[in-house]
Amino acid sequence: MKLRRLLSLVMVTVMAGALLAGCGKGNKKENTSNNNGTSNPAVAEGDAADKSPITLSYYSGGTIEDPWTDPVAQAITEATGVTLETQIKVSTDDQKIALMIAEQNYPDLMFTEGFATDLVNAGALIDMTDLIEQYGPNIKKMYGNELKKLKFSKEDTGIYMLSSYGIGGQSYKSDGSIQMQCDILKENNYAVPKSLQEYETMIKNYMAAHPTTDDGLKTIGLSLSVADWRWYITLSNPSNWLYIGDVDNGNWHYDKDFNAEYRFRKPEAKEYYRWLNRMYNEGVLDPEFATQTHEDYIAKIASGRVLSLMDAIWDYGDGEKVLKADGKYGKTYLGLPITKDESMKCTLLAYPGLIVGQGVGISSTCKDPVRAIQFLDYLCSDEGQVLTHWGIKDVNYFVDENGHRYRTAEEINKSQTDADYGKNTGVGFHVYPFPNYGDGVEDSTGSTYSTVSKEAVMAEYDDEQKAACKAWGVDLLVDIFPQPSEFEVPKISPLWAYTKPTEFNDVNTRLDEIAWTGLIKAVICKEVDFDSTYDTMVKDLQDAGMSDAETMLTQIIKGKYELYQQ
Repeated sequence: MKLRRLLSLVMVTVMAGALLAGCGKGNKKENTSNNNGTSNPAVAEGDAADKSPITLSYYSGGTIEDPWTDPVAQAITEATGVTLETQIKVSTDDQKIALMIAEQNYPDLMFTEGFATDLVNAGALIDMTDLIEQYGPNIKKMYGNELKKLKFSKEDTGIYMLSSYGIGGQSYKSDGSIQMQCDILKENNYAVPKSLQEYETMIKNYMAAHPTTDDGLKTIGLSLSVADWRWYITLSNPSNWLYIGDVDNGNWHYDKDFNAEYRFRKPEAKEYYRWLNRMYNEGVLDPEFATQTHEDYIAKIASGRVLSLMDAIWDYGDGEKVLKADGKYGKTYLGLPITKDESMKCTLLAYPGLIVGQGVGISSTCKDPVRAIQFLDYLCSDEGQVLTHWGIKDVNYFVDENGHRYRTAEEINKSQTDADYGKNTGVGFHVYPFPNYGDGVEDSTGSTYSTVSKEAVMAEYDDEQKAACKAWGVDLLVDIFPQPSEFEVPKISPLWAYTKPTEFNDVNTRLDEIAWTGLIKAVICKEVDFDSTYDTMVKDLQDAGMSDAETMLTQIIKGKYELYQQ
């Protein structure tokens, strides 16, 4: 909090100085001038992209050094003339950004992760709207109708950053929902539970038939990881996709009129935690979930004793890798599209809309904004996307007789087993946080921009996954889920990613801290005490400013919606 106040003080000073100097943020003239104020000929004459050598400094927000010497980086330089000189993230980034703002001296390109509002308010980033219109045909193609979602706010409609998240596409992997061990599904002839009640019955029956693992360890019906920020994933999120049915909006919900509501005050959320409380008291939910570390959680998964999860593969994957290394594929997990009952569709595959709130922008001290936007536009082009995702043709990938890209088994194995593959080859190394198409989006050849495709995922399935697909009569494990086409794309972006004012963030932090401990207490209390325990949490949330936060977020949401209608 001290750093935040310091940063705010620095911003006030900087902005006051800028006003006295007569320099307003988003000055369009900055977009068409170089660093010594002279007009850039490319802007005035509209010439083709300049490819003469230029070095642009870039704050990446990453923690891995990028010497810009890999083959993909060299190919990008050959195509654009641009060499990136990368500054990586350090542990004192708060102070680093504050110092940049105080000195009004920035790298040419900046990844805004966590600092977007601070940088925009300080005039550190230029409005790219005119540059995109004149020099960004590939940017406009990539974002399409969602380009308007890049506008900063209702009051300030400038575009200060491009999104660092995949645009469009779909998920080919069924993690993030309820994950159940393959052995349980196999024992039930691969029947897919259609409700939380059917899931509960299946787990209880399996626990009764298999009270211990082959190693003599007591089986656990369900475990959660709540010792740190992962409570958002395993304790908070399930109440949404099991009982409410939104796309991921963090701990928030909004209705058709864009009125925001903190999710844990909703009756549907309360009923989910009532069910979880009963699972705890009946011995299905891990009795140690509230006290174990994340390392304990992963170790239990690796032992094969945890029958089901409510988690994402990036979180529990290390435990599953151990199971595979031990040959215990039957103890690995398959994702299931379970909700509270058949009246609600699982939204896990639904496209949430363009995720905004962080991305790469051009700084107000950039030596050549036109070259910078042309560089970003190249990365958005088909050529740039194929290069950054796939690498070098006839080296990292090949093209078959139908014009489709493919990788050899040897190349795929290298990408999966060599920890330095991306850094050495450049393949995938320069995708994030620059603009990129989501998995599954195809170019004019019918090939996907990314290396993740239906065929690639199917080729990587193990025997247990193939057996499930055969039993279900599908090509992909996600084919049993409601598909993206069954859902409307939300009119606004996911709430969790939006940049929000400090006044809201401070209250929201207090609410989340209360909910974190309050939900755990509600789950582990006696069943007869659940209502009073849960209601006490809601009262504490109210006392901490929940209604004020809801009012603030409602204004933000409605402002975003009105902005997108312009």
